[in-house]
Formats: sequence, C-alpha cells, structure tokens
Amino acid sequence: MSVPEHRKTAPAVVSCFVLTISDTRTEATDTSGGTIVELLSAAGHTLAGRQLVRDDPATVRDAVRRHAVDTQVIITTGGTGITARDSTFEALAALIEKRLDGFGELFRMLSYAEVGSAAMLSRACAGTVGRTIVFSLPGSEHAVRLAMTKLILPEVGHVVRELGR
Repeated sequence: MSVPEHRKTAPAVVSCFVLTISDTRTEATDTSGGTIVELLSAAGHTLAGRQLVRDDPATVRDAVRRHAVDTQVIITTGGTGITARDSTFEALAALIEKRLDGFGELFRMLSYAEVGSAAMLSRACAGTVGRTIVFSLPGSEHAVRLAMTKLILPEVGHVVRELGR
C-alpha cells in the first residue's frame, strides 16, 4: 500500500496529550502548550489532557508513562536544548522503544531555513512508547508552530495507523 493509500485509511481524529516541561512557565504563561492545543483542536483532534511539569527526568518519565497507557499521541514542549536544566531528551531516551530519527532531522532542517546554524542546538525527537507516539518539541512557540504545521499534523493520523498495525 502506498503512502497516499495509508493516509486515506488513517484515523482523522486521534487522542492527544500535551505535556509542557518547564521550570519557569505557569499555566497562564504556557504559550507553547496553548499553541499545541489550539492547533490540535483546529485540526479536529481530541485533547485527552494537558499538564505542566518541572524539568526533572523522573517527573517527565512518570508523566509520559502514565499518559501513554490511554492516549495515542503525546506532544511535549520544552527541555530540548543543551542548558544544564534541559533534560527532556534524556528522560525520553530511557522510555522510547522505536526512535523516529527522521522527525528530529526534518525539524532541524526546517529550523535551519529559519534560524540558521542555531538549529543544531535543538534536541527535538520522536519515538514510540508502546503503541503511543511521543513528539518532543522545543519550548519556543515559533518552533512548536513549525513542528506542528509542517510535520506532526500532516502525518499524525498516518503514524497512529501504523502503530495500530
């Protein structure tokens, strides 16, 4: 079956959980998480929930494990840089069973077109935890919008379809 055929049989609506990882943001200032929710809703997807946690690997792992049980997609924002407190990549690396290296590669390629060589500082990644796909995005609202519109929303149904096979 070709990719266009896969897309035709992919679910149009998937269940998504949004996890913001930050030591500084609050529910009121979480514009990146809000942007993810807004874009998912506009695309017709179901929001299973939303949570904000501190940038602590154990806390991030626990949240992802807990929500991977009953949702098809988890999208995280924050903690993907290289500062001392950025630990989302390490937290997820301990959980991910199958990496989708192409997601991070494509995200950095698209980012490079907009921000130049600074794109290499992003450790955005994706992979599976059981039958759930986890996308890990930077905390920047602009980066979130780029990843959502160019990569995640066009393929999320197709990814979920493949995970369900």
